Amino acid sequence: MNNRLRNRAGIRKKKRRRRVFFFIFLPIFLLTIAGLGYGAYLYTKAADVLGLSKVELSRGDQSAKRIKKVDPKHDNISILIMGVDDSKVRNQGDATRTDALILASFNKDEKTVKMLSIPRDSYVYIPSEGKRDKITHAHAYGGVDGTIETVEELFDVPVDYFVKLNFDAFIDVVEALNGIKVDVPVEFTEQNSKDTGDAIHLKKGVQKLNGEEALALARTRKIDNDIERGKRQQLILRAIIDKAISAGSITKYGDVMEALGDNITTNMEFGEMLSLYDYALKGLDIESLTMEGQDARINDVYYFQLDQANVYELSSMFKSHLDLSSMSSSRDDGTEEDETINSDNP
Repeated sequence: MNNRLRNRAGIRKKKRRRRVFFFIFLPIFLLTIAGLGYGAYLYTKAADVLGLSKVELSRGDQSAKRIKKVDPKHDNISILIMGVDDSKVRNQGDATRTDALILASFNKDEKTVKMLSIPRDSYVYIPSEGKRDKITHAHAYGGVDGTIETVEELFDVPVDYFVKLNFDAFIDVVEALNGIKVDVPVEFTEQNSKDTGDAIHLKKGVQKLNGEEALALARTRKIDNDIERGKRQQLILRAIIDKAISAGSITKYGDVMEALGDNITTNMEFGEMLSLYDYALKGLDIESLTMEGQDARINDVYYFQLDQANVYELSSMFKSHLDLSSMSSSRDDGTEEDETINSDNP
């Protein structure tokens, strides 16, 4: 390999490392950056980079379900992680849907995190449209604001912050970590991020996956159902965390904050993220949760019918974890939660 090719390979590797930092330490709770001995230069650099990825929500910096704006350093908070079905190849713009949706709550006193996967086909009320539909469509209808509003409506809890990432970010992280080890539940084939059919073939068992293979495992809907899919996505996130920790201190990424591209957005300030490092100091105490429900068809369209008793149970759990137990569970728009779904009442 000549010097020019080596230089190009080095540049690609550096770009992957930059995305490693942002994907791991922001979508997966940005838990340790303040405690790793960063100097003033890197601190300022990180703040500048984050400023390029920060966006404002139409609602402003405070949920309508909050009396005042929260501060992660002093308050319990919630973060909604959105994985969208987009990439540079697809370039769908505002028409993207959420392929993964994870709601996480953080309790400042216990230093614990509760993480819930929401099935993409969940049949829910979408306030921006004034109708029920799959929760994955909330982003296509109303973007980040529409998705946040829908999740708040579903659980009657505030969503304080969000992190949105696309396929490219996910692949780059796994590649930069030189793959992750995951137990694949069954042999299957799946398209890749460029939508090439059957480009990925994975066998059953514990194995090391590259970025495209990990994405295929996280996305595929051929091998089980939406509930198991959510469990797989959380297991993959755990595998990424474990690999990142085993890779050693993040200080080895000396130039990691130079540029991050446009694959991730958030409404968190840099200082707000830094305040989460206490959760890492206490150890990664994360409880993974899933939703209950059953398959349903309405006008020949598949939906996942959520079990309302389970929804209320999860709502109460989040309120307790966020210390919002006194919050009313009524819906401001006057809609009622249907206990059943049928073709006559979609």
